[in-house]
Amino acid sequence: MPNAAIQVDHVSIYRWVQRFAPEFAEAAHARRHVVGDRWHVDETYVKVRGIWRYLFRAIEQFGQVIDVLLSPRRDAKAAHLFFERAIGRTRISPVEVTTDRYRVYPRVLDELLPAVFHDTEVHANNRLEADHGRLKARLRPMRGLKRDRTARVLVAAHAFVQNLRRGSYDLGTEVPPAARLADAFAELALVI
Repeated sequence: MPNAAIQVDHVSIYRWVQRFAPEFAEAAHARRHVVGDRWHVDETYVKVRGIWRYLFRAIEQFGQVIDVLLSPRRDAKAAHLFFERAIGRTRISPVEVTTDRYRVYPRVLDELLPAVFHDTEVHANNRLEADHGRLKARLRPMRGLKRDRTARVLVAAHAFVQNLRRGSYDLGTEVPPAARLADAFAELALVI
């Protein structure tokens, strides 16, 4: 049958993302560029089962998403866990961290990174605020997330794909930027 179109339901794609996105991200880990030492950290809201959750996110000075953490609370414990995890995964201790003026950040940064410069200027975090918008634009058509696990996988997968598109991995480098994502996934499929 020439020109036979393959039809795939959106639910199938959603399930494939749940199943394979963590595997692709793990396979790509060794090819990730080194994370910069100037971080922008902020949190945004994501609705899961009709309940608002806090999504801690960090990007570095070149726009690479460093890490994401979904938390039921926006408190010192969640912020501490987020920074510990981001530092542990990247093995980078930032020299500068830009946040909003949320009261727990100075205390958490003093505990974990006493030598870091903490920037809280009013518009210093605009880059990350704009980055939140890209994630929200992807989540909006989904009409809500049903489980915390699903939300965790989806926001991590979004960060991974965003980093692939921005060239934060040594994948898909031999093709034009428009074809980078497809080429990167083709390379990763050979590894998995």
